[in-house]
Amino acid sequence: MRRLRFFFLLLLAGAAMVSVPAQRRSKAYEDYIRKYRKIAVDEMKRYHVPASITLAQGLLESGAGKSQLARKSNNHFGIKCGKYWEGRTVRANDDAPNECFRAYRHPKDSYRDHSKFLRGGTRYASLFKLKITDYKGWAKGLKKAGYATDPRYANRLINIIELYDLDRYDRKGGLKWAEEFPNPHQPYLANDLLYVIARRGDTFKSIGKEFDLKKKRVRTYNELPKGYEFQGGEIVYLEEKHRHAVDGFISYIVRPGDSMYSIAQKFGVKLKNLYRLNGMDESDGVPPVGSIIWLQ
Repeated sequence: MRRLRFFFLLLLAGAAMVSVPAQRRSKAYEDYIRKYRKIAVDEMKRYHVPASITLAQGLLESGAGKSQLARKSNNHFGIKCGKYWEGRTVRANDDAPNECFRAYRHPKDSYRDHSKFLRGGTRYASLFKLKITDYKGWAKGLKKAGYATDPRYANRLINIIELYDLDRYDRKGGLKWAEEFPNPHQPYLANDLLYVIARRGDTFKSIGKEFDLKKKRVRTYNELPKGYEFQGGEIVYLEEKHRHAVDGFISYIVRPGDSMYSIAQKFGVKLKNLYRLNGMDESDGVPPVGSIIWLQ
């Protein structure tokens, strides 16, 4: 349940799952994270820069490793030469034309130099007084210290971290968890409840293990029979559903393909309560298309 609460802090709140589209992840970003997350965690252990910040900056500054600076010079963090740099260099346009940037033999060298750049610079010294799990403080501190001129820089880092759950790497065991679940479900928040979208082959046990829940809880939260097999696309709640819909949802007009169960899942309401709210019982069958179902 601790991991469940952890995911809760990472969610982009939605007014309702029926009207708010989920923000989609980029495969290029996910591939980049898988490729460099171990390096980022190793750098965190050595230099105490949060792995989430390192990965988010790498993603943003290098365009997930696809920028010209990253591809030709292995510079993943947009670090300019500076007056003390004695290594390889390359010229590129940035705030001014033909600026000097550091060049590396391998992306790993860029990650190491990024750690040293932050750790050794007095302008970033205050960041190391923050908790390593305070990625928001780090993001805002980097912007304030002048790492980038983009006024949205801190928010862009925070959005990347939260969309891709990068701050799990800042916590003990985060990398091990990521390797055990290389393709984790994206958790969402709607109706004041956490949920995921099931994939074909999922089981109560596999979803429970991923989110630190007992398989029985996954089943009972979603009012499903023991032998149920996920076909993919089902809403799966990670918390107990409500007795009635959240404020803002009073009633629902039945559409083709709806059932009382699908409506209950759509609005996060316990099925027995939905029947009770509408003066119905399970023997009444599927409600007619166009009929009104009360949610409160």
